[in-house]
Amino acid sequence: MTQSTKSLLSLIEDAHFTRRHIGSNAETVQQMLTAVGASSLEDLTQQIVPKQIRLAGNLDLPQAKSEAETLAELDSIASKNKVYRSFIGMGYHETHTPNVILRNVLENPGWYTAYTPYQPEIAQGRLEALLNYQQMIIDLTGMEMANASLLDESTAAAEAMAMAKRCVRKNKSNLFFIDENTLPQTIEVVKTRARYFDFDIIVGPAASVVDHVVFGALFQYPGKNGQVTDFTDLISHLHSQDAIAAVAADILALTLLKSPGAMGADIVLGSSQRFGVPMAFGGPHAAFFATKEQHKRSIPGRIIGVSIDAKGKQALRMALQTREQHIRREKANSNICTAQVLLANMAVFYAIYHGPVGLTNIASRTHRLTSILAKLLADAGTTLVNDSWFDTLTLSVGDDLAAITARSVEKELNLWSAAADKSVSVSISETTTPEDIVDLVYVITGKTSAADIFALDADITTEGDTSIPASVVRTESFMTHPVFHRYHSETDMMRYLRMLEGRDLALNQAMISLGSCTMKLNAAAEMIPITWNHFANMHPFAPDAQTEGYQELLTMLESMLREITGFDAISIQPNSGAQGEYAGLIAIRKYQESIGEGHRNICLIPSSAHGTNPASAQMAGLKVVVVKCDEKGNVDYADMEQKATQLADQLSCLMMTYPSTHGIYEDGVMELCELIHQNGGQVYMDGANLNAQIGITRPADIGADVSHMNLHKSFAIPHGGGGPGMGPIGVKSHLAPFLASHIVKPVNGLPIENGAVSAAPYGSAGILPISWMYIRMLGHDGLKESTQMALLNANYLTKRLAEHYPILYKGNRDLVAHECIVDLRPLKATSGISEVDIAKRLMDYGFHAPTMSFPVAGTFMIEPTESESKEELDRFANAMASIKQEIMQVESGVWPLDNNPLVNAPHTQDDLFAEGWDHPYSREVACFPTTHTKQFKFWPFVNRIDDVYGDRNLICSCPDISTYED
Repeated sequence: MTQSTKSLLSLIEDAHFTRRHIGSNAETVQQMLTAVGASSLEDLTQQIVPKQIRLAGNLDLPQAKSEAETLAELDSIASKNKVYRSFIGMGYHETHTPNVILRNVLENPGWYTAYTPYQPEIAQGRLEALLNYQQMIIDLTGMEMANASLLDESTAAAEAMAMAKRCVRKNKSNLFFIDENTLPQTIEVVKTRARYFDFDIIVGPAASVVDHVVFGALFQYPGKNGQVTDFTDLISHLHSQDAIAAVAADILALTLLKSPGAMGADIVLGSSQRFGVPMAFGGPHAAFFATKEQHKRSIPGRIIGVSIDAKGKQALRMALQTREQHIRREKANSNICTAQVLLANMAVFYAIYHGPVGLTNIASRTHRLTSILAKLLADAGTTLVNDSWFDTLTLSVGDDLAAITARSVEKELNLWSAAADKSVSVSISETTTPEDIVDLVYVITGKTSAADIFALDADITTEGDTSIPASVVRTESFMTHPVFHRYHSETDMMRYLRMLEGRDLALNQAMISLGSCTMKLNAAAEMIPITWNHFANMHPFAPDAQTEGYQELLTMLESMLREITGFDAISIQPNSGAQGEYAGLIAIRKYQESIGEGHRNICLIPSSAHGTNPASAQMAGLKVVVVKCDEKGNVDYADMEQKATQLADQLSCLMMTYPSTHGIYEDGVMELCELIHQNGGQVYMDGANLNAQIGITRPADIGADVSHMNLHKSFAIPHGGGGPGMGPIGVKSHLAPFLASHIVKPVNGLPIENGAVSAAPYGSAGILPISWMYIRMLGHDGLKESTQMALLNANYLTKRLAEHYPILYKGNRDLVAHECIVDLRPLKATSGISEVDIAKRLMDYGFHAPTMSFPVAGTFMIEPTESESKEELDRFANAMASIKQEIMQVESGVWPLDNNPLVNAPHTQDDLFAEGWDHPYSREVACFPTTHTKQFKFWPFVNRIDDVYGDRNLICSCPDISTYED
């Protein structure tokens, strides 16, 4: 059919997003189908997916819409949000995102489509940014080391409690103390975490900590009501009792206030949000976490460390990975997935752009406006609850609360009000103007102030502002490293960001074929709405009347996810996949307690399960019992039956991944689920591989009671270099009453007694428009076709790779699911070349390595996703074939084992221009092994990094000044 004879319907169909999302066209799809022995996508699906779990019909979702139509629909929904000026505070503040960072980082796929830097040689840009972030946090908190971010302030506080218990030795107390002036959402998240660790919690005035024997305590600095307190003496008392002191601090306030480290704190945590990251209805935002050097083995989260490469050049990497759940499983004290890399990078770039002087000026202006407001309100007769402050005032307003609320609506601004004690709080931010101060005086007092703000500012300066007690005025310098002083013009900043971006391989460069991590297209149309004013600048605690757009979005997305998964209820709150696992297990435990079976505490986990499962089970107070897999990679039904029956009285649940991490749809999955139910347990299905289910089968129909959905995998939210993520959970009706709620804004009518697992009611709500757009643009047909194309791409690539490497597991008819495992162990046995060598050599070919040594040591787990074209799949297969030939050169003795392109990989520009060349292969073989690399070369910035050196010489702060000299 020629273009001129095409029907209007077919022309419209060609314009649909599905054609953009799926990498291959009709012709190449047919070629791949022929290669794998299928006549159609439907035929392939029937060959691979067990009949008993296949959906009989289509998902009950709308038809696909074009990008333009979907953006218009979402814009209409967003416009229902009313973005008032926010003075609520409570851990979330208005901020200005510098446009150079907005355009070059948040809106740039070179930053947001990168993966967690497990392959550091091609992630040096992100790693440098994160090292800068750690240095910024170390300086501001006064601590000795920091991690590279956690999920949010509240979960960071929960991690601090767990870490405190790990760190104390003589202290046998089981009691943790929380300052009552701590943010309420933080108190609730800590309480939730404490329950299944069997910790006791007491909340009271900070000074009352001396009346209790505790293993740790958490203080807020400044407090929820704005009070600025010196905790030095209380911390000293805790240390005398062998207890740990944690301080939740405001990052901007720390530019003016004495650091918690100077007070003696052991742990300092907080949110980086107000450093240029929009409120976004609660997230995503990077939490910071810092501690003392002596606790380096106990700190949660990833840590970026300084090492050297094979040539002795300084290089960065993730350090101390032996603490992580993917290595230690249920014994882990850290989960590397609980990070917010993209947002941490934005925060530190904000700090670099402003520098310490600029940050201090922002903080000083914020504090000055707060002091001016305090004077105006005091002069008008308003009673201030706090007599010290940085940016927050709490006011006792008595019976005027209703009138104040009405005037705030009139002026379209939001305060924080507490009806119980008839008070309101006002938090000033970077964006506050003198005109805002005048409006605030009117809203709170009912009087129009004629005061000259600038004259009052001078008056306060003359009299001296005592709102920050002298004992907590900062005297320490901070951010003295050159990186915080070099990039203050937009030109310099733009070039610095581009330089760092060029050191990272992201999806805008090549396929990232990571098994179980689903690095698919993050379409521009999906990303556009997250920076819209009506989504980006909404406070999570804004009144419901102002958030109708978000409520409609959430309702629609929950409905879509219910249909896709088959579950009866959805909780949006978990802000990572690991958080989803935890939230789902908590729902199971609470349900079992409600029916008198709270004693059930055994979690069965197949050896093939996702790496986070055992650690999540341990966090939920469950004991892990591992179930074997057979030689084909399937869960060993006999072993499962024996253990489920033997442990029936204590069995709480099964945690399984489907399709399995071995890359196959197991035939007996429904029988496994029934077996667990017969023995009194619940079934948790890990959603890591949900991308292989959508439109074809549903976890609830298979037999799962709960499952999480990695929106940053299956539903197109980008990985952001290691965060953000979202991990909503779906549950069947009997678990629905036990989903997480929220102390400040209860969720879906659920009681606040359910507790919370994240700081914000809807987790990282600001990125939910991405998944909404994804589902809406694909429609029910596009979603199913995407899943089928994921199966086709995986099987086509498997066929290509099987010509050169053994495939470890296969399912029905010698086919895999959406991913395959390539067994590299036989080659290592015959040649000495390891999976690490192959991973590094792939960098020379312009590729990020697949998932390495998980779930089976010595293997690659490869998932190409539906978004990659046949051309890109062939390029990867050809690279792997070429590498196989290189291995044969080593095996045959042409190249020695200690000097060949694989063990020396990756090769850099330094190698290309080095004066000497003592290798038995050419520079061309080293650096340009294919025609493609000669035309589109991605250069690793460093040679292979020495991990052992990095752990033995742990440096987690910015390198010496001399390294920045030309």
